[in-house]
Amino acid sequence: MTRMEHNLHLPAVDKDWWRGAVIYQIYPRSFQDSNGDGIGDLIGISQRMSYIASLGVDAIWISPFFTSPMKDFGYDVSDYCDVDPMFGTLADFDVVVESAHQHGLKVMIDLVLSHTSDQHPWFQESKKDRTNRKSDWYVWADPKPDGTPPNNWLSIFGGPAWQWDAGREQYYLHNFLVEQPDLNFHNDDVQNAILAITRFWLDRGVDGFRLDTINFYFADKELRDNPALPPEKRNANIAPSVNPYNHQEHIHSKNQPENITFLKRFRALLDEYPAASCVGEVGDAQRGLELLGQYTGGPEMVHMCYAFEFLAKTKLDATRVAQVFDELGRVAKDGWPCWAFSNHDVMRHASRWDLSPQAQRLFATLIMCLRGSVCIYQGEELGLPEADVAFEDLQDPYGITFWPEYKGRDGCRTPMVWETSNQNGGFSDGFPWLPVSHDHLNRSVAAQEDEPGAILHHYRRAIAFRKDHPALVKGKHNGVFAYGDVLQFTREHEGQTIFCAFNLSDTPSLHGMPPGEWHTIGHELGGATPSPDFKLHLGPWQVCLAVKQG
Repeated sequence: MTRMEHNLHLPAVDKDWWRGAVIYQIYPRSFQDSNGDGIGDLIGISQRMSYIASLGVDAIWISPFFTSPMKDFGYDVSDYCDVDPMFGTLADFDVVVESAHQHGLKVMIDLVLSHTSDQHPWFQESKKDRTNRKSDWYVWADPKPDGTPPNNWLSIFGGPAWQWDAGREQYYLHNFLVEQPDLNFHNDDVQNAILAITRFWLDRGVDGFRLDTINFYFADKELRDNPALPPEKRNANIAPSVNPYNHQEHIHSKNQPENITFLKRFRALLDEYPAASCVGEVGDAQRGLELLGQYTGGPEMVHMCYAFEFLAKTKLDATRVAQVFDELGRVAKDGWPCWAFSNHDVMRHASRWDLSPQAQRLFATLIMCLRGSVCIYQGEELGLPEADVAFEDLQDPYGITFWPEYKGRDGCRTPMVWETSNQNGGFSDGFPWLPVSHDHLNRSVAAQEDEPGAILHHYRRAIAFRKDHPALVKGKHNGVFAYGDVLQFTREHEGQTIFCAFNLSDTPSLHGMPPGEWHTIGHELGGATPSPDFKLHLGPWQVCLAVKQG
């Protein structure tokens, strides 16, 4: 058989699989422990692949598992091309990829490229002196004449973003922990090394990447001071309100125009592979959607990005959702968003927005109907609330620094609950790295599998509903509108038009249907049916979904 004849028999590759995909985020430390050491691992992920596939998702995103001193739980990488022993081995990762692919799932991994660990060999060489081969691989700067840092930049984890190094008699930049020095992306050798790492994992079979802090790659070459941010413009989307980081407009320490050129190089590398894709995390409280538009606006840029608008503390109402999509239409018309309500960095949205079970179900349906791709975070499908972690059990340096005004991220990172047969919820036979919440045990996977009305089944139905209607996966919309507490929009794709209305309140609402011949769908999601005069009576936290006939 010739190569051409062989290729004709290969299944078609959907290079656009990411557009509208539902991605399941796994925090490996807390997903499943396979060896009893109290820490989740890669083999544990492979053991639970059937469950993940049963949700109906398209892909998994695995948070960092690379070799690391774990000062920031894997987001401080000391070897990009190996697995930390606590998570297993490269062979174990191959098992995860093979298992995922056998279950029809894509694998995305978390690349932390803006900074490394201070234990990375690159940094160890760079700090030796000012003339070694990697002396310019990190952002180094001389002190001011009075010995103070070169500018006023602040770290997200609190305090100055500069750390003095006695060997070089210079400061190095760290936008996060002191142990996380920032790479100098103005150096082409750094970019080439990053792209080589990316190729290493693509060749190993991964289908894509989640790019951590995608807007932090470049810092201003002139190291100019950031201006003050007026109090009325401050918000806590990126850092807690008690953090002085919110007092600056970070126009020089991140969000640099040179980033566009590098992201094009990154996309060009991904395009060498059949269907590789990426989703970028845009960490900016003021310009998140604008940057999303810049970074995803066209076939040369990254595929999708998510900002923090729906990860904010302020509870989502119809007006806020409409405002976000209105701004998205202005600044990111050609971009592609990826939405999330929860992840490993924020309080779980069931607690953050104080949602009733009925409201949780509506938000699960809502996110599956929005234009864009979707990330759901492990345990979200169980309706898990934020766990209450005592100070003496805290692991997160962020929480320890700002306690008690901010309790850190451990409350959303406690172990997954699989069953109620033991106090560790089936996560581990050993002592877990974070305590399993007793409030979570009665919401375990096993308990919900046996309960037809459980939210786990609602998530499965909502994901299946999305996949059954192409207009919800890849369709456009003509605006998202708020009518009091009711959010309304239509989605269209290849002749299919779907009407969506959501009552985001505890109060019943009377709402009109748009003109046309509509057939209500989504009854399995608790959808309402309009009266013969096209009046729509929406109960508290109720949805109406309909498809246009003809």
